[in-house]
Amino acid sequence: MVAWPDNRNQRQGIQVSVVDVAEGQWLTCVHLFMPEMPLMILVDDAGAFLPAINHSPWDGVTLADFVMPFFLFIVGVALALAYKRVPNKLEATRKAILRALKLFCVGLVLQGGFFHGVRSLTFGIDMEKIRLMGILQRIAIAYIVTALCEIWLKGDDDVDSGFDLLKRNRYQLFIGLIVMITYMGFLYGTYVPDWEYRISVPGSTEKSFFVKCSVRGDTGPGCNAVGMIDRKILGIQHLYCRPVYARSKQCSINSPQNGPLRPDAPSWCQAPFDPEGLLRLQQYNISFANFAKFSLFFLDSRISSVMAIVTCLIGLQYGHVIVHFQKHKERIMKWLIPSFSMLILAFSLDFFGMHMNKPLYTVSYALATAGAAGLLFAGIYALVDMYGHRRPTAVMEWMGTHALMIYVLIACNILPIFIHGFYWREPKNNLIIGFASLKREWDGMLTLNNLD
Repeated sequence: MVAWPDNRNQRQGIQVSVVDVAEGQWLTCVHLFMPEMPLMILVDDAGAFLPAINHSPWDGVTLADFVMPFFLFIVGVALALAYKRVPNKLEATRKAILRALKLFCVGLVLQGGFFHGVRSLTFGIDMEKIRLMGILQRIAIAYIVTALCEIWLKGDDDVDSGFDLLKRNRYQLFIGLIVMITYMGFLYGTYVPDWEYRISVPGSTEKSFFVKCSVRGDTGPGCNAVGMIDRKILGIQHLYCRPVYARSKQCSINSPQNGPLRPDAPSWCQAPFDPEGLLRLQQYNISFANFAKFSLFFLDSRISSVMAIVTCLIGLQYGHVIVHFQKHKERIMKWLIPSFSMLILAFSLDFFGMHMNKPLYTVSYALATAGAAGLLFAGIYALVDMYGHRRPTAVMEWMGTHALMIYVLIACNILPIFIHGFYWREPKNNLIIGFASLKREWDGMLTLNNLD
């Protein structure tokens, strides 16, 4: 969704190429960094069989937990190149807002429940239960905030050193610092009261669960401020119904995989929680009568996924290095130093109690993933753009060029839904159902093994 503000250099759609502004060459490393979208699909689908690459149930990180921050990082890099020159700030702002709105709306339709499910061929969105936040929505919000920072908060100072670069972009860095401080204030300073939720249970209408909290600064699954804010603003019925903590040791017999609930499972194990939510017990029923209440979501979306904005801003600074420095070794050194610094700080914070946690997008998690992204980006740049080893990476480059399209087709179930539309005699006789049956057999075998 990143494009050049200059109409002569714009490309339509999501197929974006970024020019190395210093050398007039295609910056291949940006495309090669994009295949984390297909990687996201891999870890989501194969994670059920390979727990080591699946999302961590709560604290800690796995391969899957690096994917989304890596994509946000490269969005920031691309924005620095795309907005190297902005002849008309108002026009650039208008186009950036339109792109963000398009991406947000696409995410709302794809992940909100419009397309039919595995056992139904009907289409439509139940507005009372639509999922408001998702991966594409998080990207859209991080994109627009970072784009506006690059358009309006970029200095005019000459850049001859790393210090000059920091001085030139000091306002952007200040925004990132304010975002982190605000987030930590909400996460550790917000009081979370006891709360209650209801879910539909087979054989009955609804079942109520009571979660005892009355605590401040808790970062566990049931009593964190992030979940409380999402429930207050979005409404619990609009949150993700399959949270990662359902695979935790407290909840699942098959942990770290999905499985039957433990007999002594905490009451929060079945509560919805959205990892792409706002800041991160009351419900808003969406109707014309209370549309004004629902609009609070859009008014408060500026704090949505705030730490994702930080990751994107960090990537923006790495892109500035490409814009202002021409020598390969100079660029790599200015990437490696902050990358290692962020990793050291992240592990230090984790050691002293601020654990790396993707669902909460903690500061330590943001720094660790941004540091790892910086190291990987520097490595790909050295391999491909510095030493010219492009042929072995041709497939990855193509996937990176079409990353969002691949994600929409597969991860958002557009391709599976298309396949599901072809069945034998009855809708239930299709390949999707067959694969789902195999997965249930696999989960059943794991459950029996754990019981033995």
